[in-house]
Amino acid sequence: MTILHSAPKYATNEGVADALKAALGDMIVSVHEEHGEILISVVRDRLADAMTALRDEHAYQQLMEIAGVDYPGRAERFEVCYCLLSVTKNHRLIIKVSTDEATPVPTVTKIWPNAGWLEREVFDLYGVLFAGNEDLRRILTDYGFEGHPFRKDFPLTGHVELRYSEEDKRVVYQPVSLPQDFRSFDFMSPWEGADYVLPGDEKAAEQPAPPPVKDPKVTETPADTGAGAKADAKAGDKASAGSPATAKGGSDAGAPAPTEDRPEKAAREGKAKDTPAATEVKKEDGE
Repeated sequence: MTILHSAPKYATNEGVADALKAALGDMIVSVHEEHGEILISVVRDRLADAMTALRDEHAYQQLMEIAGVDYPGRAERFEVCYCLLSVTKNHRLIIKVSTDEATPVPTVTKIWPNAGWLEREVFDLYGVLFAGNEDLRRILTDYGFEGHPFRKDFPLTGHVELRYSEEDKRVVYQPVSLPQDFRSFDFMSPWEGADYVLPGDEKAAEQPAPPPVKDPKVTETPADTGAGAKADAKAGDKASAGSPATAKGGSDAGAPAPTEDRPEKAAREGKAKDTPAATEVKKEDGE
C-alpha cells in the first residue's frame, strides 16, 4: 500500500558527499554529515570557485542564508556558513569557511546578488570582513553603534546606551552607566534562613531586647473586659437619653415656628406695582 503525504520529498544524501568531494578536489578541507545534513568546509581563498561550481555544475541554484558562528578559543574564531538549496533536486547543502577578525572572506555577491544583505548582517553582528562587497555597512544596529553584539566577548550591557536628552532635545549616546550596584543572589529559601547576616539585619542585633513581662494581662471572662448584658443595657440608656422623643410634651424642643404663622412682608416701595403683569417680559409686535 502506497501512502501519499503532502510534505515535499527531500532527496537522499546517499552518494552526494563523495561526489562533491571528488568534484571540488583540493578546494575542500573536510566533509562530514551530521543531523541529516552535509557540511563541507572549503578553503577560504577558493570559496568563490567552489560556489560557482556548486551553482553551475551541481544545480545548487539558490543561496538561502549566510550565518556566522563565533568560537573564541580558536585561532580563526569565526565560521561563515552558507546554506544552499537545489530546486531541481530538492536538496540542501551547507558550506563553511573559517576566518579571524582581520582576514576578509571573498564575497559571493557576483554569484548570488542577495548575498549583499546577508554579508552585511554577518559583518554587523560578528565583524567578519568580506572582500569585494562594495556596500559593506551595518544593517541591523543603529548609527554610531560600537562593537559587534553576537561576539561571545561582547558585554551584555553594551558599550554605549541611547536616551533622550531633555536639555539637548534630541536622542544622545553616552557610556553605559549602571546606577544599581551589582548584587549577588544565592537563591536560598527565605523560610530556611541564610548562613550569613543579610544586609540590614546587623541593625537588629545592636538594639537591646525588650524586658520580659512579669504579670501578663489576660481576659479569661467577660467581666475582665467590662462586656455583658448589663453593660449593653446601660450603654443603650445613655445613647437614647435627651433625644427629641423623650422631651417634655413629646414635641421637638426649640424647633422653629411653622411658616404659615409668620406675618406677611410689607409691600415693596416704588412706582411699579408688585403684580404678575408688572413682572412679565415685554414682547415685540408679531412675536
